[in-house]
Amino acid sequence: MKQHTTNYYDTFIAIADDCPTGCGEVPPVKGGAQTVATIQFEMISRNPYQFTADDVLFQVYAIKNDLAESEYARAREQFFSKGQPCMRCSPLTKRYGWGVHCDKAGKIALVGAGTAAYQKFATDKKGKIVKAMKSKS
Repeated sequence: MKQHTTNYYDTFIAIADDCPTGCGEVPPVKGGAQTVATIQFEMISRNPYQFTADDVLFQVYAIKNDLAESEYARAREQFFSKGQPCMRCSPLTKRYGWGVHCDKAGKIALVGAGTAAYQKFATDKKGKIVKAMKSKS
């Protein structure tokens, strides 16, 4: 079965042009439940450069679908058997002001808009720079 990936390598994902904030904001928990944004934020911010985008996106899927760890290997293979939205579609990059830096190994870290680190990555000619998807067309 063909496997797709959402991973980027040596790339910076800048916030969307229509992102409503100019700095990284912690996404709120809504109605006592974790959202896609809160799960992604906690996982990446607590573990910079420890996970790939595929790891993070699958973990969100696993949590939202209440999967047991024993189901992960099979479920992950099934999950990536078709294309999935990447971090360019993440609420972190579209709504909450977080850029995503992907290193040479595809491991990711969050970089708050408006910071010196964000400016460095957003203007670095050595790596690739892509924009997050706009919320509105």
